[in-house]
Amino acid sequence: MRLTGKLGSGRKSRASFEDKLFKYTTMGVAAFVLALLWGLVVKLLFDAQMSIETFGFEFLTSDIWNPNKDLYTALPFIFGTLMTAAVGIGIGVPISIGIAIYLSELAPAWIREPLSFLIELLAAVPSVIYGLWAIYTLRPILTGTVEPALMDVLGWTPLFEGASFGIDKLAAGIILAVMIIPTVASVSKESMMAVPDSQREAALSLGATKYESTRMAVLSYARSGIFGAAILGLGRAVGETMAVTMTIGNANLISWSLLDPGQTMASVIANNWGEADGLMLSALVEIGVVLFIVALVINVFARLMLGRLMKAVPMTGGGL
Repeated sequence: MRLTGKLGSGRKSRASFEDKLFKYTTMGVAAFVLALLWGLVVKLLFDAQMSIETFGFEFLTSDIWNPNKDLYTALPFIFGTLMTAAVGIGIGVPISIGIAIYLSELAPAWIREPLSFLIELLAAVPSVIYGLWAIYTLRPILTGTVEPALMDVLGWTPLFEGASFGIDKLAAGIILAVMIIPTVASVSKESMMAVPDSQREAALSLGATKYESTRMAVLSYARSGIFGAAILGLGRAVGETMAVTMTIGNANLISWSLLDPGQTMASVIANNWGEADGLMLSALVEIGVVLFIVALVINVFARLMLGRLMKAVPMTGGGL
């Protein structure tokens, strides 16, 4: 009896030690990631201190970038980042949702898996390959067909004024759309496939068509996952560097026309980092800080919106 009691006590003590070891090990890993993140932020702020003290808040509101006079501000690059990301999301998300609907609701089993694999494989293509494809394949199509047609039909709007060069914000936005499609389509497809079959069957039993069933039951129930997928795509579009640098034209100007060249925060860092020093280097680091803040704001906004959508899903999803 005593021996059994000692063995049981020893096993409990060992299990308690292993539980504590596991707990504190995982806690240490999580703390290390947080420390690494905040260490990165502190280092960036320290390296950007010269630019912050020199330009102050005007760094975000002025459009001057003149290395000859040592004047650097970020507004043209913030503007270019938001415009190209908006074009990428505006083109890429609807296409991605269409792909997800086909794969989850309409595609036969024999084509669903191969097609899903091919779409996901696009995410593994290096961004420089997308850039080369844009230069040698997309640009002739844009200058020969797409941009002249847009100028003829919508040239009266500020978005399509100017001349057709094919290396501009529209080209960069299209490349971003192509690059985010694998992520957005895959996550959206998984969200739609997670919708219970009872939702579809309930809609069909009430006389709904396949289109109505998909719209009312599937898309309504999976909207939180679709929104999360769109935010993931936006996060990649905001931070993409090489493909955008190769296609946007790299001009330090603010223009509402998608046919004009521009620059993003990521592209200006990539273009100038090799030759930068002193105040210019500090300004590039501050642009990196701004890019980090923009990405952080996007993710915080996504969290808040996703929380609201998650609360609303049971109300709409179960109401058939």
